[in-house]
Amino acid sequence: MSDAAQSTVWLTQEAYDKLSGELEYLKGEGRKTVSAKIAQAREEGDLSENGGYHAAREEQGQQEARIRQLEAMLRDAHIGEPASAGDAVTPGMTVTICYDDDPEDTDTFLLGSRELIGVTDSKIDVFSPQSPLGAAVVGAKKGDTVSYTAPTGKTIEVTVLEFSVFTGA
Repeated sequence: MSDAAQSTVWLTQEAYDKLSGELEYLKGEGRKTVSAKIAQAREEGDLSENGGYHAAREEQGQQEARIRQLEAMLRDAHIGEPASAGDAVTPGMTVTICYDDDPEDTDTFLLGSRELIGVTDSKIDVFSPQSPLGAAVVGAKKGDTVSYTAPTGKTIEVTVLEFSVFTGA
């Protein structure tokens, strides 16, 4: 898979708009709110023992990390509707696989991102097309066996049992 394809984030227009709104808020009002919390905590005195100050700085760090994440995601976004049913696995599909070391052990997951479906607490597992498993199944057809390297370094083989366009969790 090319570098460009690996960095692409697939989003619906609705998800893109929602994430753009979140980014705009965080860069504007969000930053102002956290800055005010930090300033207020500074006025309380000794910063080395000021729990409010440290909590506000931690919140600022998390917010800045989310801003960077959203900027990268939106920069690399491919906007469109989830894939239509075809003869190969593409982002936006629900994929069912079995692990070749145990054909009874199956998993079903969404190939895409939680932002794609607009759900952050979905009960379905989500693997991005950039993840080891996601990259392995992109382009696979029903019955294909593919392999990927797990974070532990172990090579894992899976067989694509079925796939379909994601219709909601």
